[in-house]
Amino acid sequence: MAEEKDYYKILGVERNATADEIKRAYKKVAIKYHPDRNEGDKAAEEKFKQAAEAYNVLSDPDKRARYDQFGAEGVDGAGGFGGAGMDLNDIFRNFGDIFGGFGGFGGFGGFGGGGQARPRQFKGSDMRMKVKLTLEEIATGVTKKFKVRKDITCPDCGGNGCEKGHNPETCPACHGTGHVTTTRRTMLGMIQQQEVCRQCHGQGTIISHPCSKCHGQGTIPGEEIVEITIPSGVAEGMMLNVPGKGNAAPRGGVPGDIQVIIEEIPHADFIRDENDLIHNLLLTVPQAALGDTVEVPTLTGKARIKIEPGTQPGTALRLRGKGLPAVQGYGYGTGDIVVNISVYIPEHLDKKEREHFEALRDSNHIQAAHSVKEKIFRAFRNYFNK
Repeated sequence: MAEEKDYYKILGVERNATADEIKRAYKKVAIKYHPDRNEGDKAAEEKFKQAAEAYNVLSDPDKRARYDQFGAEGVDGAGGFGGAGMDLNDIFRNFGDIFGGFGGFGGFGGFGGGGQARPRQFKGSDMRMKVKLTLEEIATGVTKKFKVRKDITCPDCGGNGCEKGHNPETCPACHGTGHVTTTRRTMLGMIQQQEVCRQCHGQGTIISHPCSKCHGQGTIPGEEIVEITIPSGVAEGMMLNVPGKGNAAPRGGVPGDIQVIIEEIPHADFIRDENDLIHNLLLTVPQAALGDTVEVPTLTGKARIKIEPGTQPGTALRLRGKGLPAVQGYGYGTGDIVVNISVYIPEHLDKKEREHFEALRDSNHIQAAHSVKEKIFRAFRNYFNK
């Protein structure tokens, strides 16, 4: 079993560290293990990746909250790098500007690959939506389709922002790198720093003939049918990340994500308690006293249970494995249906019914019940008066 990742330990901060403390810690670790400082050192490169992965999670309040509650598994596939599949290019693109210029360490050659600057790629904005589910849908998992209003790729230019018959042109200011390098003299010597090209905004290309439909953006407002698969066992308030289904990005960049917030529709027969389902069963006095066989609801139909003679109010009966499954990655097994027994005491009696109950009033078994109740009461009183 793989060792659990401790993002706080990787950055060397406490679990209650502020956002500024996390940012400073990441900068310190990233500089120490930066590939340009440790050329050919695979161990340093791995530590550099781990630091970026930790910062990616801890710098985002939503991801940090899920990590604090569920650990690293709670953020895998939810906008994180996913550990071993991390690409240095992603790190440089997403976090390079944390050092004051896009990747410039000033004298260390810039980010990655011997100081080669990389054009910037836009990312579409994320979206949030609430999805209401029944307990039946939660029990099995469900795939739902929604018509979503969002930015979509321009159908006329295919997202590149150019009028038909034209293509983006290499930026003359940065020659396609997306960055320009400035050199300045300091008391420590000559220092080079890379900055985002102001003419192309870091993309490395410019558009001389913008698309008339999207005006060079590559996106237009529109609608799209989005299919979302929700795993079984989710719960109220959980947030699932659906990558690539958010707003389209300008100029053919990376689309954003959709964050799906789960809401549960109240059920007529059950109250949820984690993976267990609680059903309140109301018996008549004769059923509780004499015993009976009754039907109770399940998520897939009905089940018959036996009520033993003399069943007391407050008794809990369990239907094993009839509850909800654990959500993927957060537990094992399936919960139960817990049947809580209550007994209905009639509020109105006719003459014959009253005679029956009056005849029972002086019964030895009824008096015995009173005697037991008194003994229990005295025992509790003596315990709490110690």
